[in-house]
Amino acid sequence: MQRLSGRALHVPVLLLFWVSQIHRVNHFSASVAISTMSPSKPSFKRSADNRSISPPPLKRKAQTAISKSAVASFFTPASQKPKEPTVWSERSPDDNSPATLLVAKYDKTEPDAPAIKRRKIAAFDLDSTLIATASGKKHAGDSADWKWWHESVPARLRQLYQDEGYQVVIFTNQGGLTLHPDPKTKAPVKFTKNRVADFKAKCNAVLGQLGIPVTLYAATGKDIFRKPRPGMWEELKKDYSLPEEEIDRENSIFVGDAGGRTAELKGQAKDFSCSDRNLASNIGIKYLTPEEYFLGEKSREFKRDFDLENFPLPEEEEETPRFEKKHEKEMVLFVGPPGAGKSTFFWKELKPLGYERVNQDLLKSKDKCFKTATEWLKDGESVVIDNTNADPDTRAQWVDLAKKHKVPIRCVWFKTPLHLCEHNSAVRALNKSLNPEDRQLLPQLAFNGFKSRFKEPKDKEGFDDITEVEFKFKGSKEEYAIWGKYWV
Repeated sequence: MQRLSGRALHVPVLLLFWVSQIHRVNHFSASVAISTMSPSKPSFKRSADNRSISPPPLKRKAQTAISKSAVASFFTPASQKPKEPTVWSERSPDDNSPATLLVAKYDKTEPDAPAIKRRKIAAFDLDSTLIATASGKKHAGDSADWKWWHESVPARLRQLYQDEGYQVVIFTNQGGLTLHPDPKTKAPVKFTKNRVADFKAKCNAVLGQLGIPVTLYAATGKDIFRKPRPGMWEELKKDYSLPEEEIDRENSIFVGDAGGRTAELKGQAKDFSCSDRNLASNIGIKYLTPEEYFLGEKSREFKRDFDLENFPLPEEEEETPRFEKKHEKEMVLFVGPPGAGKSTFFWKELKPLGYERVNQDLLKSKDKCFKTATEWLKDGESVVIDNTNADPDTRAQWVDLAKKHKVPIRCVWFKTPLHLCEHNSAVRALNKSLNPEDRQLLPQLAFNGFKSRFKEPKDKEGFDDITEVEFKFKGSKEEYAIWGKYWV
């Protein structure tokens, strides 16, 4: 007999093994079936000869719905895949802050299409200008809850880009979004991420239906990007390489629903703010409401809570000083809200007269302020208390200190309106050139708190005299060009 090799014996042995296993499984299955059909009481005790265990049932393969195109896309090199028309990015207001500006650039033009530098800008707000909620609610329920504000909107925007040579952009405030949540916040991170994802999905759909190259800027923080502040406009100029002198401002427009419109007729709603009109004013381009631009309606009356036209740049510097020193050594107590111009008044009017300054924003506590003021007085210096000093109880503590050191105390009352103080705070915090002490943007609570505590200063509190100061801008034309914009 011819001797078989080891490889030849291997395959038949395996086959015999698996046949025997199948036979044992079938035998066991039949035994189980017969026992379950028997009327006798089943036995739960396992016999010694019946110890084999049937293999576990085979899992059914999951049914997939993967298309041929998806498979083909998977194996297609990245360099050969079509690019997504919408590209998202994030930007920060400065090098030390997290990103707060969300940018979507939609561009589906042909790669070989000739590049055209568009110098006319057609800028639009998003909500209640280009789109509205399909549900009729004030805020969208999800990414699908939107419709065009008017049926004419998409065609008009395409006409601007394709026929009239405009660059179309969108500027929108989205304060409800948070790109990078504070780790200390109580809001669920998942909820925050879902809101951003829903917003992106909605914008992808809007830009996709529009179908023309558009850049959307969404300001999520309360910084330089938020309308009416000009941060988004500055980003646009960089993105499209448009120097100031090359922009056709005469023919550029901004369309938005926040125009400060008043309620002229019964049942007519007034605008929630004037931020869109103020942004257009900051940029120096024409402003229109959606009703005026898309529907051809007549303009309505509007009103600004704070109008910069009431605070023009003085033609000449005043020669008459607003404050004079009366004693060799004295204490001067400032009274006025944050942002009233107290510190500027000190540096321009009192520092040249030899006064030393005590400021709680710098010293961080009231105790340090009293300690520092005491040291200056002991050294024979006149001192200015540059704090808000809103109420009589706070002012009485300084009056007592002046009496203790036997120096007269005078009061300077800054009668600056609160809305102007908010403006000054924003200008200072958002412009380094006007912020030598690196002051932060004050919250609304700071102004409301002063208002709730404020009592008008009186001579009977112990002051030698009270000097009332009305706000006037002090600075160069270059500084006024910054100050004289809308920042709130």
